[in-house]
Amino acid sequence: MAEPPGPGSMDDRSGIDTVRRFFTGTGTTYDRIVNLTTLGFDRRWKGEILKKIPPGSATILDQACGTGILTLDIARRFPRARVIGVDVTEEYLRIAREKVRAQGLGNVELIRGRAEEVLPETGIDCVTSSYLAKYADLDRLVGNIRRMLRPDGVVIMHDFTYPPGRTFARIWELYFTVLQTVGAWRWPAWRPAFEGLPGLLRETDWSDRLLRVLQEQGFCEAAVRSLFFGTSAIVSARRGVEQAEG
Repeated sequence: MAEPPGPGSMDDRSGIDTVRRFFTGTGTTYDRIVNLTTLGFDRRWKGEILKKIPPGSATILDQACGTGILTLDIARRFPRARVIGVDVTEEYLRIAREKVRAQGLGNVELIRGRAEEVLPETGIDCVTSSYLAKYADLDRLVGNIRRMLRPDGVVIMHDFTYPPGRTFARIWELYFTVLQTVGAWRWPAWRPAFEGLPGLLRETDWSDRLLRVLQEQGFCEAAVRSLFFGTSAIVSARRGVEQAEG
């Protein structure tokens, strides 16, 4: 009998089912909603990801790229780099492709598929993601990232986390109550996400688990940075030369 996934991890079926339940029919409003519901912090968080991408990176993979917010930011910041975006949702990729065409970006390639399954190539300099880790099978995901990254390549993963402080956690819970009432009334397609996300974040410890998986698979300099009262975090690590040679 297979061992069940540990805390902060999802099996293949539950992860993809959750993504479909939360996001089907939300593509056209995604950019607006993610900006409004994070009170504009999404832009700052993506800016922190950009700062961590090594200068001179030639190939950068953005997993779970969605409508391309981070992917296009990377493409503009690194115009000489080849930027690959991967997402499982065709609705979101269609919007991302329209943005790429509208902005005339020639260094972006978009692929449909699950982050745990798509391996475009090896020798990638940096792998990024935003809002993927809480849904992902982290063992499979990190294993594939290790195969794709060049020696000394960097992985940077960002996602929401449940606030650790009791006072701010209460404020956070109240805020989601507002989203589940007023927000769901204003944007009905987002009701499943507004209602399901708090419970998912209470149950998952994706940042701690990701740190463990990275260390188990031989990554070095693995670290977590908590953002805005613990409502999100960035985990980053480097593929060591010794690991690549082993």
